Amino acid sequence: MRTNWHDYDWQLLRDGPLSPNLHMALDEVLTYEVGAGRRKPTVRIWEWGAPAVVIGRYQSVKNEVDPENLGRYGFEVVRRISGGGAMFIEPGNTITYSVYAPQELVAGMSFQESYALMDSWVLEALKTLGIKAWYQPINDITSEGGKIAGAAQTRRGGAVLHHVTMAYDIDAAKMVQVLRIGREKLSDKGQTSAQKRVDPLRSQTGLPRAAVIDRMIETFDDLYGLNRDELKPEELEAARNLAETKFSRKEWIYIIP
Repeated sequence: MRTNWHDYDWQLLRDGPLSPNLHMALDEVLTYEVGAGRRKPTVRIWEWGAPAVVIGRYQSVKNEVDPENLGRYGFEVVRRISGGGAMFIEPGNTITYSVYAPQELVAGMSFQESYALMDSWVLEALKTLGIKAWYQPINDITSEGGKIAGAAQTRRGGAVLHHVTMAYDIDAAKMVQVLRIGREKLSDKGQTSAQKRVDPLRSQTGLPRAAVIDRMIETFDDLYGLNRDELKPEELEAARNLAETKFSRKEWIYIIP
């Protein structure tokens, strides 16, 4: 039976910067914890400890990144457990969050329907900031100015994980050098085209990044209620172990070379 947002006691995790590999591991750990009922449904706001390219579960590393420029600019590649496309991450320039919910929240829904549902509160938050934004199937949030965010989702262990990376600001020239896919799409038009494809929240709102995040949290709280929480020691320990044994290993990162 399908549930709704109001059926749950939502928790907020908002911690300091973490390594890209640890973020990947936390997503897996917390998804299973929510699915098993050991953790209440949770919204987690990420802070990045290092620049990274996050590729989808089924993407090829060599198809997505330029290894020379990756090293030149100090980026690392990490692979997440959900599908979807590559994300270009620079700390301070992105807003990333995850929603971990019992699978009953999206029961019977197609992926397209569940993406629209899981992004609905963010669209409301953007509206309060004066941004006319909408869900663009299957996994984008866009506005009249251009793309704002990309989402990815997976369902496992009785839970749904929905995570989104939003562009607060962007170094378009660097992105095109680090991402092959960006270069292929933009090679004939360069930086100007990149800036048109992605319209960051900084240019659309004029607000500090923290203020945008605060508004998102306030909106979720107003709609469904949200209580501040902390990672449990056992959750963090499990994530650190998983980061070391899985997400930092070449066998996982290059599972599709």
